[in-house]
Amino acid sequence: MSDFARCAVLGHPVAHSLSPRIHGEFAHELGITLQYEKVDVEPQDLSSWIESFFTGGGTGLNITLPHKHAAAALATRSSNAVVQAGAANVLSHGADGVIEADNFDGVALIRDLTERYRLDLRGHDTLLLGAGGAGRAAAFALFDAGVRSLTIVNRSSAAADALADALGQPGRVHNRYWNDLGSLGVFDLVINATSAGVLGKQLGLPFGLLTPRATCYDLCYGYAASEFLGWAKASSARYAYDGLGMLVEGSAQAFECWFGKHPDTEPVFTELRVEFPLPG
Repeated sequence: MSDFARCAVLGHPVAHSLSPRIHGEFAHELGITLQYEKVDVEPQDLSSWIESFFTGGGTGLNITLPHKHAAAALATRSSNAVVQAGAANVLSHGADGVIEADNFDGVALIRDLTERYRLDLRGHDTLLLGAGGAGRAAAFALFDAGVRSLTIVNRSSAAADALADALGQPGRVHNRYWNDLGSLGVFDLVINATSAGVLGKQLGLPFGLLTPRATCYDLCYGYAASEFLGWAKASSARYAYDGLGMLVEGSAQAFECWFGKHPDTEPVFTELRVEFPLPG
């Protein structure tokens, strides 16, 4: 592996992305010379841009909205996590020249919850809001981590039905309509995997969904997570976390995928936490 590499994050829009900063710090830590840029790519230009990038010697790409599903379809080889989620957030140039896709959302979520926040997920009754690519990745990872049950609620019932079918565990997974939220009982883990915060929309969640020991977690961070975390605090959640740590952990997994070295994530997370504090 060369000590010089060219990587990028692709999105539309992408100006908000922290990926260049995170990967830059990882590269500095591990002594790798890295050129990393963020590129706003229109959906119709995605395929040609990716092909040109890897043909020109590019090492790896992070993929963000709205390209995750398209990126999965463009890859020659996909990990099981990509197949499960139907979406990819990392592309790599394989040793044989093909494009390889991976999705680290699930492993990053579990690592943040269990290693950073010391949460034992075994036995939790879990409510998952959202059944898109991020929600699908979270669902499979949560089952692997040992949650007792998973109730999926999505504004599109078809997506929730498809995810429940894909999980294939009818005794542990339930899908419900959004309008049923007020009558579902209580949960000790609630995961927000919707894009409502990013889009500036209100979730409108009812109170009374949480047990006294509940943990709430938003896959987004910063302002996009503020409404959900505010609801969690008002609902007396024991813990309420955003997805900043998930972002950092997923970036570290991508970095290891490209360079074979896993960076220390805590210094980067600590620095970013100062800039993006959890709501008081």
